[in-house]
Amino acid sequence: MKISLIATVKDDAPFVRAFVDSIHGQTRSPDEVVIVDGGSSDGTLDFLRAADGVRLVEERGANIARGRNVAIRAASNDVIAVSDADCVLAPDWLEQLLPVLEAGADVAAGAYVPLATSFLETCMAAVSVRNPDEIRTGWMPSHRSVAFRRSAFERAGGYPEWLDIGEDMYLNHQLRRSGARIEFAPGAKAYWRPRPTLAATWQQYLRYAEGDAVAGMYPERHLLRFGAYAAAAGILGRTRRPMALTVLAVGALAHSYRPVLRAWDRLPASAAARAAALVIVPALIAIVDAAKMVGYLRGLSARMVSGRPGVPRA
Repeated sequence: MKISLIATVKDDAPFVRAFVDSIHGQTRSPDEVVIVDGGSSDGTLDFLRAADGVRLVEERGANIARGRNVAIRAASNDVIAVSDADCVLAPDWLEQLLPVLEAGADVAAGAYVPLATSFLETCMAAVSVRNPDEIRTGWMPSHRSVAFRRSAFERAGGYPEWLDIGEDMYLNHQLRRSGARIEFAPGAKAYWRPRPTLAATWQQYLRYAEGDAVAGMYPERHLLRFGAYAAAAGILGRTRRPMALTVLAVGALAHSYRPVLRAWDRLPASAAARAAALVIVPALIAIVDAAKMVGYLRGLSARMVSGRPGVPRA
């Protein structure tokens, strides 16, 4: 089975070298590497032009979806592995993905693991990045860590170039709708860098939710979030009764329970770090939820203007 590894990049000079080094360090090397640059101006292009074993395609102005489609069209093999140029791939990443495809799956969904360098980054990653043992049937993979057959990709219609963010989730829905068999490969790990600041994290999740609204993805999930916060605000605004406050506290605990446990698992095993995470993680959840609600409303507005019908149900 021959495999092409593709990625897109734009202005990732601080990280692209580590990404390429991790490709060269694979225990099962890809048969080719195609990277599409969307118009870098920070030294990324200079590095990639000189990098061994990388086929560079320059597509100035391309968003991620177009960049990936261009890379796949340029690739010569029928199995495509996809990651992001700010990731670091575990040495056996490809070796772990391929057996899933060889066993008959159309898509091998790898895991991704936060590459956090600070307390804040660790807590922020705990809010949204599951541990591999939490993954269940029906999970939709990030295309930081995935491989698929070209035939399945083409049946699903490729990445949606009209969608600037959330293109991987949209393609996941289309893959399922077209009948593709998606299997989890828990040992295939790509290490991913969380955003380093609260402002960058806010913008990230705002844009994710905006993409969901534009593409018509996960409406029930977003409506549930609006409903939960509206109910909490209504309770707090009308009563201070112990029972009502207890219900709110139990709801908040249920919402933050798993992220807090993830943070405890990933942080140094100290009482101070765990006590801080017990406060910081729920606060970060509220910030991320607020970003998603603002982003979803922005996306709904953009969708009404564009008339985009959204993703069909599987």
